[in-house]
Amino acid sequence: MADPDRDTYLASLSPGTDIDHRGTPFTEPLLDALLNALRDPATRHPRLGNARFESATFTGMAWFGSATFTGTARFTSATFERAARFESATFMDGAGFASATFTGDARFRSATFTGMAWFESATFTGDTRFESATFTGDARFRSATFTGNARFMWATFERAARFESATFMDGAGFASATFTGMAWFESATFERAAWFESATFTGDAKFESATFTGDAKFESATFTGNARFMWATFERAARFESATFMDDAGFASATFTGDARFRSATFTGDAKFESATFTGKAWFESTTFTGDAKFESATFERAASLGPLVCAGRVQLSGAVFGGPVTLLLATRRLECRRTRWSATAELRLRYATVDFAHAVFEYPLTIAAEASPFVLTDGGPMAEQGLGGAPDAKVRMASLRGVDAAHLVLADVDLSRCLFTGTVHLDQLRLEGACTFAKVPSRTAWRHWRPVRFTERRTLAEEHHWRASQPAAVPGWNVAEFSTGRVGPAQMAPVYRALRKAFEDGKNEPGAADFYYGEMEMRRHDRANTTRAEHGLLNGYWLLSGYGLRASRALGWLAAAMLVTIVLLMGFGLPKDDPKQEATGTVPPGGGKVTFEIDKNEPQNPTGDRFSGQRFEKALNVTLNSVVFRSSGQDLTTAGTYIEMTSRVTEPILLGLAVLAVRNRVKR
Repeated sequence: MADPDRDTYLASLSPGTDIDHRGTPFTEPLLDALLNALRDPATRHPRLGNARFESATFTGMAWFGSATFTGTARFTSATFERAARFESATFMDGAGFASATFTGDARFRSATFTGMAWFESATFTGDTRFESATFTGDARFRSATFTGNARFMWATFERAARFESATFMDGAGFASATFTGMAWFESATFERAAWFESATFTGDAKFESATFTGDAKFESATFTGNARFMWATFERAARFESATFMDDAGFASATFTGDARFRSATFTGDAKFESATFTGKAWFESTTFTGDAKFESATFERAASLGPLVCAGRVQLSGAVFGGPVTLLLATRRLECRRTRWSATAELRLRYATVDFAHAVFEYPLTIAAEASPFVLTDGGPMAEQGLGGAPDAKVRMASLRGVDAAHLVLADVDLSRCLFTGTVHLDQLRLEGACTFAKVPSRTAWRHWRPVRFTERRTLAEEHHWRASQPAAVPGWNVAEFSTGRVGPAQMAPVYRALRKAFEDGKNEPGAADFYYGEMEMRRHDRANTTRAEHGLLNGYWLLSGYGLRASRALGWLAAAMLVTIVLLMGFGLPKDDPKQEATGTVPPGGGKVTFEIDKNEPQNPTGDRFSGQRFEKALNVTLNSVVFRSSGQDLTTAGTYIEMTSRVTEPILLGLAVLAVRNRVKR
């Protein structure tokens, strides 16, 4: 337009007028003239109605500071060759900057977007500043490119904030920003540091497949909705210290190339790290999980320090791979480590946990130990154990070691009363330290049909409890299997008892090994499929007479009974009526000379009359006591008494020897 025509046009404008300058090239003076024509006399700030600047070019500074757009503001495909200043501007309807190009700095500090804000595919070559900006409607930055710093600190997004596939080539600052609606950052790329410290995500925060080439800083951030970082890549440090996740937090299949720092983070919902890869160190000190902490199939390539942490639900590590040294300090209700692989030394210090280690593989020493006192943090104070107050005690319980090679396994102060051992390899090399407890037999006397049944106290396997409880004539007190444990019978349990016996013997705990020897013999006695009839009878006799050489009271009881029977039989049939008298007989030769006498005793006479007198009891007792130690009493006996004494000399010393053996097995070291 010629100057007079332009002046005429500008003079016709008033504050709030709709303008249409699509494709217009604006110099700085021309834009100033346009905005001056639209300036509100009351506020001295430009006020525009519907403003159309699609494909416009701003060669100079674009000063829209404190401007008010009462209608739609359209800058689609516009080009800002120098700085674009929209500080404190107000967009009362939609603001369209899709595909716009900001060659200089783009400044939207304290701007207010009441309607939709479109910045899809926009290019910001200089610094971009949206500090304290307010987006009442959706803020759409899909596929936008930020070459310089992008600063959204203290910004407020009241509805959806959409940054899908956006590229931040320099720093991206969202510290203290508030996302009331959904925050969409799927497939976004952060090539330098991303600052989200103290940011608040009230809606869902979606960072699926996002790439953080620089540090990702989410310290003290609050995620009220779901936090989704699935398939995200953190090439440098991922810092979530003191972050709060009030709903589920999803990091499944995420890759942490740098350190993953979750110190003092709080997860109120489930924390999902399934199939995540930790190439750097993983730090979870003072972390609190109210729900489950899921690390199934996760990979920890370097040293990992999980804890001390508190998990009121379950810590699920099944299928996880640990490539470096690992320290796990966990206070949790259940720890699932099925099919885990440990390629370096590992120490698990636990509280409250029930541990399932079935089919785990470890190549180096691995220690599972119970921690008696609350864990101590780096500052010296005890770790609070929220959510575990209702637990009965802080004892650590093993649920299963099936399929484990126990050659490098050390258990310390662990409850093994419900642990499943069948299928464990090299169980004889298992090291048990401290007070490791096993299941006990039922302590009370029960009745099986017409006869009482009482089991002497000993350590037993959980599988024996399950097997005995499944028998038709089972007595109360045996623990029923809580879940399907497969078909385990005496044939499978006997080798387990044998291996545990050897483990106790190698640890110089002979009395403890005795219980497992008893269990082994019990399983052999009940294994009718692999035991011959003769062996079965021998085992039954061994059990009945002395409890496999381990029950001294039983052997002594049988000895006393045998001695009593011997005494009664001797008094009734073995002692003669009277002690035989010696008689001398001889022939005197006629005419005198040498006389030869033959001295002999009368045959003992079978007793008659009162056979059970005190005198006969004393004699019978003397004979019986001497027979126990293979000595002859010198007492004359009847023929029946001689056989009774011979039988006594065979049976009673054996019973005495079994009693001595049982005492020895309980006290030897």
